[in-house]
Amino acid sequence: MEQQGARGAAARSRRIRAVTALSDPARLALYELVARSTEPVSRDAAAAAVGLSRSTVAFHLDRLADEGLVEVHYRRISGRSGPGAGRPAKLYGRADDELNLAIPERHYDLLADLLAGAIERAAATGGDVGAALDDLAEREGGALAAGSDSFRSALEEAGFEPVEDGADVVFGNCPFHALARKHTALVCRLNRALVEGIAGAAPGAAEVIADPGAGRCCVRLPGAAVGATS
Repeated sequence: MEQQGARGAAARSRRIRAVTALSDPARLALYELVARSTEPVSRDAAAAAVGLSRSTVAFHLDRLADEGLVEVHYRRISGRSGPGAGRPAKLYGRADDELNLAIPERHYDLLADLLAGAIERAAATGGDVGAALDDLAEREGGALAAGSDSFRSALEEAGFEPVEDGADVVFGNCPFHALARKHTALVCRLNRALVEGIAGAAPGAAEVIADPGAGRCCVRLPGAAVGATS
């Protein structure tokens, strides 16, 4: 549990560093240039594209590489090889790893995975899609709780941002916010099942009730104690 909790903290730290790295306008422009290019970009080409000096571009590109936002490649761009061909150039390409930089935290990939799984199960068994979604979301919540060191950290890992509201706990964020606006009943059902899974498996389990007016989410934990802020 401690190792998985540490991995979650490391992931959050990585997202924060990435946001910080991209807060610089020049760095963001270089990131977009590399991300949209079908081929790795050289320092000279990047400098010409954004109108900055080669040394400044090299500094920013290396910072992006340090944060895992771009990948470094070495290749001779002259096309020649052998003696006299010169050293391979340092090139920068789009990173394969996906990094979700949404603030507040969103988990649309999780929602899509749960919905796809529910549809597949219902199609295979002839059962109800909603019931399948409830079950899969609750199982996912249980898995999150099993991999976290506290009730609060599991909720935070899911993107809910638990906050105290008197004696209760509500959530300062809905991890599926954009879809909740259009498909409120479905997303609220999913949120409740996910939190019920977390509450049922995490130490310090709590009652989970639907409350559309609770914080920025639709779930309330009456009289819940979720532990200290991580």
